[in-house]
Amino acid sequence: MIPKELLAALRTIEIHTARLANEQLSGTYASSFKGQGLAFREVRPYQPGDDVRTIDWNVSARMNEAFVKVFVEEREMTVMIAVDLSESARFGTRRAQKAHVASEIAALLAFSAIRNNDRVGLLIGTNRLERVVAPKKGEKHVMRVVREILGYSPTLHAQTRKEEAPPRSPRGAPPLGAATDLKGLLEGLVGVARRRSVAFVVSDFLAEGYERALSLAAAKHDVVPVVLHDARDDELPDVGLASFQDLETGELVLVDTGAPEVRANYKKSMLALHAARTALFRKRGLDSVEIDTGGSFVRPLRDLFARRARRAHR
Repeated sequence: MIPKELLAALRTIEIHTARLANEQLSGTYASSFKGQGLAFREVRPYQPGDDVRTIDWNVSARMNEAFVKVFVEEREMTVMIAVDLSESARFGTRRAQKAHVASEIAALLAFSAIRNNDRVGLLIGTNRLERVVAPKKGEKHVMRVVREILGYSPTLHAQTRKEEAPPRSPRGAPPLGAATDLKGLLEGLVGVARRRSVAFVVSDFLAEGYERALSLAAAKHDVVPVVLHDARDDELPDVGLASFQDLETGELVLVDTGAPEVRANYKKSMLALHAARTALFRKRGLDSVEIDTGGSFVRPLRDLFARRARRAHR
């Protein structure tokens, strides 16, 4: 049975994002992404001016008359939404947690897709691929996608797997002790989605070691990174002595968060991480969009689609 709080959140997101998909993104989305190529529709008698390369020689021989094949653009696409729900997704200091913003973005993208007669699928990852929802059409399926994101509990799943939930970071700080492993999510995207898809990867990308997996995913799919950013991601709050977990060794270390050099090094490391991420996206030729958890996510997506549409029609 779905909790009342979850049902209320689902209903709010459904009403809000369905309207936005209709009013804000319907036109730009449709012109931003190409379909799967050409699909055969019929044969018809040859007419002057037809490309001779389209002549169907078998039919022409049987009918003793020249016939050509007619193709139409296969517009229908598969859209995969890959969402990172590692512990840092539960962080948010302004409008909402990253996980909630991710669910709204997923709903908006999914509604835009089904309005365009596309199929939508979902992958959820933490430090591993957690869940896969096969691509389907329909508003009911869209709400299933959103429900999976909103209803996902990392603590519950950790207990189900008989693992320890990651230690919590000090209040007001990004949960650095939770392993974010985009590698598993991206590898899952390659393995699960067999046909070429438009793949939106929704994450804060506060991770390392996913470069090769991203390259493999981009070679198979049209990957669009959707970067969630919170204003406090880049700042280490002064909460005195606090324990953090080294993601590589698992060792707990005591850090004086009030020390100026610690805070400066933290910010420097975060800025370097952002710069490396931007350079990676540019190198792989990926269209990416950054969304602030404290602001609107509609305008950045609309700008992204408009930018892609302009490029497609050059």
